[in-house]
Amino acid sequence: MHDANQESALLSVRDLSVTYRTDAGPVAALDRLSFDLHAGETLSIVGESGSGKSAASLAVMGLLPRNAVAEGSVRLGGRELLNLSDRELRAVRGRRIAMVFQDALAALNPMMTVGAQLAEAVSVHDPSVSRAALRERAVELLDVVGIPDPRTRAGQYPHELSGGMRQRVMIATGIANEPDVLIADEPTTALDVTVQAQVLDVLARVQDRTRSAILLITHDLGVVAGLADRVLVLYCGRKMEEAPVEPLFYEPAHPYTRGLLAALPRIDRSPRRLTQIAGQPPSPTERPPGCPFRNRCPHADERCAESPRPVPLGAGHTAACVRAQEIASVTP
Repeated sequence: MHDANQESALLSVRDLSVTYRTDAGPVAALDRLSFDLHAGETLSIVGESGSGKSAASLAVMGLLPRNAVAEGSVRLGGRELLNLSDRELRAVRGRRIAMVFQDALAALNPMMTVGAQLAEAVSVHDPSVSRAALRERAVELLDVVGIPDPRTRAGQYPHELSGGMRQRVMIATGIANEPDVLIADEPTTALDVTVQAQVLDVLARVQDRTRSAILLITHDLGVVAGLADRVLVLYCGRKMEEAPVEPLFYEPAHPYTRGLLAALPRIDRSPRRLTQIAGQPPSPTERPPGCPFRNRCPHADERCAESPRPVPLGAGHTAACVRAQEIASVTP
């Protein structure tokens, strides 16, 4: 069947599964995940720790560890990535698709100035650029991400910068070659709210400048509300719900999504006690058949013993729940 949405997407993921080989047996981190990402769009993948968010981003980038196996399809601009060799992937990473890692201090080289690292990110894909031009490009990139006095900062080492500045350097490294797709994996973790807002503003300005598509991996729904166009909710490696950001916040249709939102303080609603989702996610090695959320779900019934199919609820809005339409009609 011809999928027009898939054809027009910059990044198209279909039935992506990731399995880790462990001493305790195979562990399924991701189970047949599908989504599309278009130019200028921000798609956020959210969920609790262990839901498969980072596995998805690493699989797309071709950075899974050796004990992991990825199956399915990841197409960037129509080109399949999963069957590329390491050499072919290195030519794609950084130029067509790039990643902003969570821990900037660990990701940056402590022995190189930030300017040298930015210059290296450019020269590895275009060795013909002169040293003088590379130095100027590094300064320009630091200026783009809002670092004051970029020429001085380019000569400094990562430990000489604040956490917020290091995260901006990571963003600058990611956009050095103006990739089509930028993956941001928990880019605001461990930053205070003021610096967090600054980093999110940088991402938004970069996107306006380059028209890149952003895949935002996060557990912070406040970040999602401020930056995302669409949201994909993961649980136990499966897609529970996908929707444009406003329908997801105001008309959530999956009990898991509702549980996440109920734990979020909101200024658009009257004050109320925050709640938490009862229980814990099942062990990755002992996931039950049927809906993986049913043992924690207040709406579960006998139908949940079988894996639910996605229920269409509106433009771009689906939820994998047998009671999705009923739940969506009730104000959260």
